[in-house]
Parts: sequence; C-alpha cells; structure tokens
Amino acid sequence: SLASTAITCFTRGLDLRKETEDVLCPANCPLWQFYVFGDGVYASLSSVCGAAIHRGVITNAGGAVRVQTLPGQENYPAVNANGIQSQVLTRWASSFSVTRTKDTVLEAVGRSVSTARPSTGKRPKKPLDKKAGNKDCKADIAFLIDGSYNIGQRRFNLQKNFVGKVAVMLGIGTEGPHVGVVQASEHPKIEFYLKNFTAAKEVLFAIKELGFRGGNSNTGKALKHAAQKFFSLENGARKGIPKIIVVFLDGWPSDDIEEAGIMAREFGVNVFIVSVAKPTTEELGMVQDISFVDKAVCRNNGFFSYQMPTWFGTTKFVKPLVQKLCSHEQMLCSKTCYNSVNIGFLIDGSSSIGDSNFRLVLEFISNIAKAFEISDIGSKIAAVQFTYDQRTEFGFADYTTKEKVLSAIRNIRYMSGGTATGDAISFTTRNVFGPMKDGPNKNFLVILTDGQSYDDVRGPAAAAQKAGITVFSVGVAWAPLDDLKDMASEPRESHTFFTREFTGLEQMVPDIIRGICKDFLDSKQ
Repeated sequence: SLASTAITCFTRGLDLRKETEDVLCPANCPLWQFYVFGDGVYASLSSVCGAAIHRGVITNAGGAVRVQTLPGQENYPAVNANGIQSQVLTRWASSFSVTRTKDTVLEAVGRSVSTARPSTGKRPKKPLDKKAGNKDCKADIAFLIDGSYNIGQRRFNLQKNFVGKVAVMLGIGTEGPHVGVVQASEHPKIEFYLKNFTAAKEVLFAIKELGFRGGNSNTGKALKHAAQKFFSLENGARKGIPKIIVVFLDGWPSDDIEEAGIMAREFGVNVFIVSVAKPTTEELGMVQDISFVDKAVCRNNGFFSYQMPTWFGTTKFVKPLVQKLCSHEQMLCSKTCYNSVNIGFLIDGSSSIGDSNFRLVLEFISNIAKAFEISDIGSKIAAVQFTYDQRTEFGFADYTTKEKVLSAIRNIRYMSGGTATGDAISFTTRNVFGPMKDGPNKNFLVILTDGQSYDDVRGPAAAAQKAGITVFSVGVAWAPLDDLKDMASEPRESHTFFTREFTGLEQMVPDIIRGICKDFLDSKQ
C-alpha cells in the first residue's frame, strides 16, 4: 500500500508536489477556518482537508484522501456543503480533486515533508537553504514586549528568552518570516525593524541585548505607534504579506487599548495578545477596562488571544503560538477596506451636465478609486454611465491594476441625454454587481447625479441594498435631496452628499473614502 503523508488543517493543494498524492487529514479541524474555492474541482489555493470535507470524502474526524492535480480553470463556484461554504474565484492557475483512497491499509507515516507543512512552523529536517528560512510561513511580525514596572527586570529576561525561542522556531529567513521588536513602557521604543536582520542568529543576539526600560505599561500607546510606524515599506514590510503584532502583557495595560486596536485593524494589522499572569481579583479594580484583550485583538474569536500562567516553563507554549502566527489564512485583519471592496460608480451622463463638468465628475471618481489597493486579489472598480439608457464603461473584472482603472476612467466619453436613475440602478445591480455576488469583497455603489430622475429610484435602490450593496448618493446642482436620501443606505445622513457646484465634489472625496471604510469595518465586527 502507498504510505500517506500526514498534512495539517491548513495544507493547500498548491503545497503538495505530486500529480497524485495520498494524504492523511487530522481530526477536529475548525470548520470556519477552512478556505475552499469551487465545488468538485477546487482551486489549488483551497485547503485540502477542507475540500475533502466539503466533498464528503471524509468527515471532521479526519482520514485518508487521494489528491489529484488538475489544470486551472475559470469561475470556481461557491457551494455550501457539509458545513463548509466554498467561495467564488474568477480564475486560478491550477486545481485539484479529492477522492477516497482505494487502499484499505493505510499507514500514516508522518514524514516531515516540507510541502505538507504550510503552517506547523517546524523547520525542514535538512534546511536546504538556511538563508531562505521557512518559506511556508509568510509573515511580517512585530513582537511588542512588556518593559513596564509591572513585569520587572527578572521576568523581563524570561520574556526575552521566550520571544527568542519563538523567533527561532518561526524559521526566520530572507523568504520566510521577518521579525522586529517594540518595547512598551512609559513611551514606546522600536528596538529593531523587520529589515534589520534576516537570520535567526542575528535576531537572537539583538533580543539578548535589549535593555529593560521600566515605567507604566502604556501598551495602547505602543500598539498605536507600532501600527502606524513599524510596517512601512522603507522599514522592511513586504507587499501582500500579513502584518502581525504580538503583544506581550504581564498583568494589564495602564492606558486605553481599544482605540489602538481599532487603528491596527484599519491599518490591516493582525493583533495577537499573549497575556501572562492575569490580574487577580483585588487587582481588577485598577484595570481600566476588564475586557481589554477582546477589544484589542484582531477578532474576538479565541484565535488571537493566548494565555500563559507564568513566565516559567513556557517552552511548551512556543510551538502552538508559532503555528498560529504561520496560519496565513487566519489573518482576518489583513483584509482592510482598502484591499477588500468592490466600488461601482454610477455616473449621470445627462445633457444638463455639460462637457467641462463631466470632466470634474471623472476626476472625482478617479480620486476615490486612487485610495484603494486595486489588484486581482484586492479591491475592484467598475463604472456605468446612464441617460435614459445605460452603458457599462468597464466591469469589475476588466482591469486589475490601479493604472489601468484610472486610464479607463479618463477615457469615458460623455453620453448626453435624459435621466432615468432608477433603471440605471437596476441595470448596475444586475449586470455589474451580479457576477460579484458571492465574492469575498464588500460591495459599494456610488451614484452621482445632477437632477430629478424621470423614474422611481426608491424601489431599485432598496433592491440594490437587499442584494448586499451599500449605496452612497452624491447630488450636484438640481438633484432633489429627497431622491438622494431615498437612494442612500442607512444611516442616510452619512450616505448622502450634496454640493451646489461641480467644483465642490473634490472636498467630498475624503468623506466618501472614510464612509466606505467605516461601513467595511462595521460589517466585519
């Protein structure tokens, strides 16, 4: 019989190297953590065990699965089966299918194949290329260590040892995880950045050299500082790699940490909190906010908080923490409003606008589009122009770079004609947003009009909102306020904009971007 390779919950099709491979899925993988794309034929981005459960080949008790590599395809569908909701994917370079293994006898040889371990954080037995590090663990990590009087010098040293062990087990390297350290005390201090060291040895040495600062544990202040300053490209952050801050807290923070948590989420940073020595009952009176952990972590789902009773005997906590930090799919906060939205613009092309004002309208939508990270895996933009008739200028799938989107906006030609806004909303909901319905991004529609519509706008706008589209209405000149409010999503005040002159559009840009981000964050809570 073929020996099968033991894999983890997070092993993806693309992590396997053979055409046909027999694998063994572990038991009790958390279903909600699976990322699966397609049905029957799965994009190789999908979790193998997730696909096998989705297909009914195994249950959550785990077991043997045969994985067959297949060519890539377009339009992997979203289907709910066996407790797993698969997702839509427009196209991917390779696929796989899963079937039951034919052999009755299967010995699980837990061979430490580097392919089968996307997220266990162990190093391959023979590091082929020590410099490259653990390529299966893609992460840019800031360890935010506690340097306050709460922890004291002795426990501070134990904390350094623990962080050092985690750093070594991660498998730091040029193509693996990169780490840096921030010390929280009265004032935060970035001790070293991601770009400073790319070898575990150097990182270990730098951690050993860290001096204890003392002072209040202003963790909130340090978290804000790190979220804003630590992950810039010039400081070594890499594009498309999850940003993670691991906050170590002995006791409790002296300042408010909730606002810092919100800011970190806005910046697309995944915050973990490792709390050691929880406050005792008598100490709780000194804690500003008892639920400080829940407020600061990326998501309050249990995954991002981690507890250790004391700083002694922490070795057994190293590996489970490393596994979490390497679970690429779990980094829910990497999705931000800037890289996870579809924005459709519905542009009034009626004759009352005129050529030069129409240019100002195009400039306005360019300036909104510019703020977002447009790519095949990021945000997407579409535009429809309408009079009595509608014309799709470009759909969400047409352009996947910011340059191409902006040039397509510049090339929109002014139609000139009547105004049927209601029809145009229905057209856009059906033809432009329809294909995106089950995609991962949140959908927004920005309607721009300068006058009274000849048809009903209320019904079509309600239908758009029911289809999961958040509507912002922007009126200029003679656009009636009642119509604008009728089209806008709730709360209507913050989704309705008006200006007398087309030149006033420019000032609205930041408010609309902020509005989109606020709605995005609210929808994720």
